[in-house]
Amino acid sequence: MRTYDLAGVGIGPMNLGLAALAAPLDDVTCVFLDQRDGFSWHPGMLIEGTTLQVPFLADLVTMADPTSPYSFLAWLKETGRLYPFYIRESFYPLRAEYDAYCRWAAGRLAEAAPGMLRWGRRVTAVEYDAGGDAYVLTARIAGPDGVTEEKYRAKHLVLGTGTTPRLPAELRDLAGAGPVVHTGDYLPNREALTASGAVTVVGSGQSAGEVYRDLLDGLTTGPGGTSPYRLDWVTRSSRFFPMEYTKLTLEMTSPEYTDHYVALPQDLRDRLGREQRNLHKGMSGDLIDDIYDTLYRKSALGTPLPTTLLTDCEVTAARLDPHGAGGTGEYVLTLRHGQTGRQTEHRTRAVVAATGYTPTTSEFLAPVLDRLDLDPRGRLVVRRDYTVDTDRRVFVAGGEEHTHGVTAPDLGFAPWRASVILARVTGREPYPIERRIAFQTFGLDSPESPDPVPAGAPASRPHAVATTPAATETTR
Repeated sequence: MRTYDLAGVGIGPMNLGLAALAAPLDDVTCVFLDQRDGFSWHPGMLIEGTTLQVPFLADLVTMADPTSPYSFLAWLKETGRLYPFYIRESFYPLRAEYDAYCRWAAGRLAEAAPGMLRWGRRVTAVEYDAGGDAYVLTARIAGPDGVTEEKYRAKHLVLGTGTTPRLPAELRDLAGAGPVVHTGDYLPNREALTASGAVTVVGSGQSAGEVYRDLLDGLTTGPGGTSPYRLDWVTRSSRFFPMEYTKLTLEMTSPEYTDHYVALPQDLRDRLGREQRNLHKGMSGDLIDDIYDTLYRKSALGTPLPTTLLTDCEVTAARLDPHGAGGTGEYVLTLRHGQTGRQTEHRTRAVVAATGYTPTTSEFLAPVLDRLDLDPRGRLVVRRDYTVDTDRRVFVAGGEEHTHGVTAPDLGFAPWRASVILARVTGREPYPIERRIAFQTFGLDSPESPDPVPAGAPASRPHAVATTPAATETTR
């Protein structure tokens, strides 16, 4: 059996970018496995007109290798869209464009490196072969003749299994009146949602805002007009808050801040993670303004618009009233206002839950859990170099928010992570790794986090200006 230098589980944007950066290297062999039939990026949220919250430079490869043939600009050029994108004068690609770009990159990789990406393979177990000093992956393939198994050997692993939609327990078992779906399943259910007659969006953040804005288009007002459905938006957040996007704040997606964050105690990191929600979980300011402008425009005729926006309201319970809405049934959501403590009941016939995602449970790791480091809450302890085992051979690509902070989900920082992983695997630095890019200093002392580049690898130095530490704390 062939032994690869690196095997990846899951082919989302993080591992797809890693594969694209590994493909041109002669001194590393890779294979990536995914249970899906092909690449797909949040298909339920590819609402027409929605954009990424990061610039096009945050593609799969550019921040590690601007000359890569797998860049977003290379895709635009090959598809004849480079000049239209240039004339559009927006740094932010459409979500549908990003999905199409990633699928193009996967197809191009399949041609340039046949067998590197292997779809339709569900990894069921990872075991460690002590005699061969390698990890053995078992993958199941469902075919027309039944289920078969394949095995793969690799010296290093990278876990990129991503996240799964999280539906709160209060909403999980609702059924009978109309659809109750997560935003990840919005588009396939949009027609059923609007046909229900009353839709409530629960949650906040970009996904909630995009769904509300999309459904808002269907509301009608005016003399003699009757809207086909009612639309409400409920969030436990104290306000409909924007994602903070000022430039000094963006420096928190930097190697230096990540060094600082990793060196903090885990209980402090957990608290900071909650406090820093608006750094990557808020809405874009443009979306908030567009929602307001749409509400203003639709209410201009003076006819009440059938919609309500409620902040600081938590859904504490939910039930089906089979006799509601004229006997056809409706859902009753118990809302508790955080500031006043008052409770009320909100009736609706359909729910869209914008309640986030949770890391995918990797049950296939059970045979090697004794080789991995876990914290008291059962989470992987991710070191600065993204390894989770004492041998420094098992990496994570995403899902390390509890240890690395805001850079973990950031698409623009993913190529930096991939560069570190490839440096560890090859023992050299195939792509220059920036150590210092920020003007500000985080913390009064230099962090004790180790350099993520392996010993003996050539040290690259950035061309960015590095400031001297300030006499006082310069962070917010």
